[in-house]
Amino acid sequence: MKKLKIVLQQNNIFYFIFIFSLIYMFIFINFINVKSKYNENDSTLQVKIIDYKKSDDKLVIYAKGKEKILINYYDDINISYGDYVYVKGKFIKPKDNTNFNLFNYKKYLLSNNIKYTVKASNIKILKRNKNIFYKLKNYIFFKIKSLDKSKKYILTFIFADKSYIDKEMYNNYQNLGISHLFAVSGMHVSLVTFILLKLLEGKNKVIKYLITSIFLIFYLFLTNYTISMVRACFQFILFFINKFFKLNIDNSNIIIFLFSVLIILNPYIIYNIGFLFSFSISFTLIKFKDLLTGSFIIKNIKTSLLSFFVSMPILVNNFFKVNFLSIILNIIYIPFVSYILFPLCLITVLFPFFDSFTYFVINVFETITKFFSSINLLTFSISKMNIILVIIYYFIFIWIIKSNDKLKKKIIISFILIVFIINNNVLVNNEVHFIDVGQGDSTLIRIKNKNILIDTGGNVNFNISENVLIPYFRSLGVKKINYLILTHGDYDHMGEAINLVENFKVEKVIFNCGPYNDLENELIEVLDKKKIKYYSYIKELNVDNNKLHFLQTKEYDNENENSNVIYTKLNGYKFMFMGDAGVEKEKDILEKYNVSKIDVLKIGHHGSKTSSDKNFIDEMNPKYSVISVGKNNRYGHPNKEVLENLNNSKIYRTDQDGSIMFKIKNNKLKIETCSPWKLVKNIKLW
Repeated sequence: MKKLKIVLQQNNIFYFIFIFSLIYMFIFINFINVKSKYNENDSTLQVKIIDYKKSDDKLVIYAKGKEKILINYYDDINISYGDYVYVKGKFIKPKDNTNFNLFNYKKYLLSNNIKYTVKASNIKILKRNKNIFYKLKNYIFFKIKSLDKSKKYILTFIFADKSYIDKEMYNNYQNLGISHLFAVSGMHVSLVTFILLKLLEGKNKVIKYLITSIFLIFYLFLTNYTISMVRACFQFILFFINKFFKLNIDNSNIIIFLFSVLIILNPYIIYNIGFLFSFSISFTLIKFKDLLTGSFIIKNIKTSLLSFFVSMPILVNNFFKVNFLSIILNIIYIPFVSYILFPLCLITVLFPFFDSFTYFVINVFETITKFFSSINLLTFSISKMNIILVIIYYFIFIWIIKSNDKLKKKIIISFILIVFIINNNVLVNNEVHFIDVGQGDSTLIRIKNKNILIDTGGNVNFNISENVLIPYFRSLGVKKINYLILTHGDYDHMGEAINLVENFKVEKVIFNCGPYNDLENELIEVLDKKKIKYYSYIKELNVDNNKLHFLQTKEYDNENENSNVIYTKLNGYKFMFMGDAGVEKEKDILEKYNVSKIDVLKIGHHGSKTSSDKNFIDEMNPKYSVISVGKNNRYGHPNKEVLENLNNSKIYRTDQDGSIMFKIKNNKLKIETCSPWKLVKNIKLW
């Protein structure tokens, strides 16, 4: 035992375990195929329900069969935790993200050990739950659900499920950088353990901690083993073991050990944002606990500063923006949630007559949050940080904390680092991004520090600007759109224009020729209100010594033929964007303009048979053709004949390749795709 203690007191042992876990994680993720006990040919399964979430349009079930699986059911059924059900439906293998830098649903599911989802057509209950623990979980759940007013926040705290909070309100919490307050973790566990240990005062020390640990494990079961709760609960247990057996292990090394074990058990857990936040903040606060001295207010300020800056790269690389106001707000909000709101929610579960008062406190809390959320002065959009910048950031962060240099010097270096991060993506190469917006078009052209967006896409069932365009622009460091060019007035090309203009800085808008339709007139009303200049029927646009030529022929009697067709040269490479222009306009372009041998051609009308006439394609002779099209679309795009016409061209399709980026570096064209099955599908240089 004595030798074991000596070994465990060596920092190098834990550092070795940590490095080993990272190497294992890297090898596992990049070189080992994740195998499932299910496959896409399966159509039925029997599972036990371990968690579920109901919304207006569907029921999401987390279940355990041969392995953990997620089930989507677009009907209603009366289920409860622990029930066994028979499910019939379609097995779906999750896909990677199809736009660079954005949320990867496949990796998110893998971080939760889920390899397949099922779109259920029928669910039958085989056996109702008889397990005592699930019965207790169901009792608590339905007791909280029966509350009239404050149930959403109580369910969030007790069951660690933030989906109960209204989406708009939760977005406010995210914008302020305080959404972590609703991730049940160390803060809540500390309060619960403090209360339990006080109630058990006078009991044998082992009994006290054993009862508390058992309660925490049950709480872990209630929260469906969310990663922040796993960290907090096992941290408490391991800290107790360390103290009871007098092992004298540095507590920060225990955090390293727990981190490494979880990584080895499931390497994909590294893609869980809660995991990264929980461990980075917990480790930092424990490692540098000697700095957290002073009065209650001073301690809170130091805690908020350390937590904010250690988690900043995680925040940036997932949300592409930071709100420095959150440093101040956390000083206020953390004590409020820890000592008022969370305890009040627990009390309301035991004494439901507190429901109205708790609801009043929640309303005050939300009102204050809405006010602060309207202040955008300290919010900055920041492009994704590459691994080298992240490493540099943490080296400087540790130096600032540990060095004995004067405070003034630390502040200056911190300020320089933050300014550098905010402006870390100064574009030196010309780029063209064909963004995957489903059945629609959207292309971003970046010429040095100017940004031109051709079309916005549009889907009545999905907010493309909120979920794709704006976060994608932020991830690239795009602060504004200098020119928004709308090829024509169809919804799949400009349906997101109003949302984009309302939520992102747009300087000028360019319409096509011909009369404005209803959709265009709606946009013009918004542009007039915001005093944004707009033009139509232009022939040329000069952007940083690069010319975009609008190949105008005549005014046609339909919207598609009136599409803006744009031709430009970037570093000698010819690009042409066809919008939805059809065969008639293609013929007119051949007659009026001396354009041929295109390097990159954005195919007209999503590869419809009404476009891409063989004579036109032969004359353009594109080396690369891009078809922006939705997967399994109802129009049958792209047309087989069009694909045959493009036989001599390398074809890229957003439904198969995801977004496609053409980057001109050292006068060479580099092509990257964001395939739903593999992040970088192919890279070509010529």
